[in-house]
Amino acid sequence: MADLFDSTPTTPPADAPRPLADRLRPKTLSDVIGQDQVLGPDAPLGVMLASGSLGSLVFWGPPGVGKTTIARLLADETDMHFVQISAIFTGVPELRKVFEAAKHRRANGQGTLLFVDEIHRFNKAQQDGFLPHMEDGTILLVGATTENPSFELNAALLSRSQVLVLERLALFDLERLAQRAEKELNRALPLDGPAREALLEMADGDGRALLNLVEQVAAWNVDGKLGIDALTKRLMKRAAKYDKGGDEHYNLISALHKSVRGSDPDASLYWFARMLEGGEDPRYLARRITRMAVEDIGLADPQAQAVCLQSWETYERLGSPEGELALAQAVTYLALAPKSNAAYVAYKAARKVAKSSGSEPPPKHILNAPTSLMKDQGYGDGYAYDHDAEDGFSGQNYFPEAVKRPVLYQPVERGFERELKKRLDYFVKLRAKRT
Repeated sequence: MADLFDSTPTTPPADAPRPLADRLRPKTLSDVIGQDQVLGPDAPLGVMLASGSLGSLVFWGPPGVGKTTIARLLADETDMHFVQISAIFTGVPELRKVFEAAKHRRANGQGTLLFVDEIHRFNKAQQDGFLPHMEDGTILLVGATTENPSFELNAALLSRSQVLVLERLALFDLERLAQRAEKELNRALPLDGPAREALLEMADGDGRALLNLVEQVAAWNVDGKLGIDALTKRLMKRAAKYDKGGDEHYNLISALHKSVRGSDPDASLYWFARMLEGGEDPRYLARRITRMAVEDIGLADPQAQAVCLQSWETYERLGSPEGELALAQAVTYLALAPKSNAAYVAYKAARKVAKSSGSEPPPKHILNAPTSLMKDQGYGDGYAYDHDAEDGFSGQNYFPEAVKRPVLYQPVERGFERELKKRLDYFVKLRAKRT
């Protein structure tokens, strides 16, 4: 019976149909299109191979950028046995068999490059199971993940591996791939210039997706060249890459947040639209833009928070797609509002002081004394009623006696906080005089 984890493919009949992506699979690392930042002579893999010291790796990148292909070619370059598994379909019993087979190969003088696709889907215990076999040289691990390794992989595994970032293919890389496909098919794509560029953009940086699209278009029996309108009628446009639970989700909300913070309404609306086009829940966006109003605008424009809440309520009443316009208006308002995180910074500083001061009690003069015993203990003794004081301000201390008065809230000279700063400065001067 054949080894379940033997990577040697069964040879298909000579006339068996093969997908274009399989026919164009690179034979050497020099055939790989793109990823020069990883494969170049001075890049990490180039240096490792030149020095003859290949270590365990984690490839982090979107689908269709060559993670599996590069791993397979690395095994060829280093004369190692290539074994490929997927974390989705592999459990602990299967892993034990993989490690046992690798030990036999090692005893016979051959190393094993174990490629683990979707490695982030293994739990902590399963990831820990790789460590002893990595350390004693039984396997050279190459993991592939579309998720951020910092969040998804154990620190122990990461410390024994080098993370290499593979990037979406640029348009010129996709064009080279399309030309290679045309040569393999022995025919040019029946597209004019704009339609060809549109086809490349549909691939969204995914080389495998492009080859699938090219294979479809090349099979059409048409006269002349098709334009964009004809292309889009004949071909379903591939949805933009967007995972509402993965890195793309957090990358895009980060881009939206930073565009708002950077007072760029055009960029803010673009990222807002990108998330909606990707299928994001508008209620999630409503919650996040309200947070932006609180965190990045704050008291520089107190109206900003109200605008967000009103737009949220409008969305709930109108639903999609009309209600999304209200959210877009809120995004625009936030981008153009004066910015201040002074209240946010003050809040975090207050939490820090509160944590460090432990259980220090309030000063007795600001405690109520509903019983005679509490009065005898000094509760409320010496409290100055602010409304009876000059200017309605007593200037008393309200911090615990053991806590040195900190300066927490420092308003900025922008928007409404300019007025708040005037008030704060006024009370600081009065407090100094009264004290």
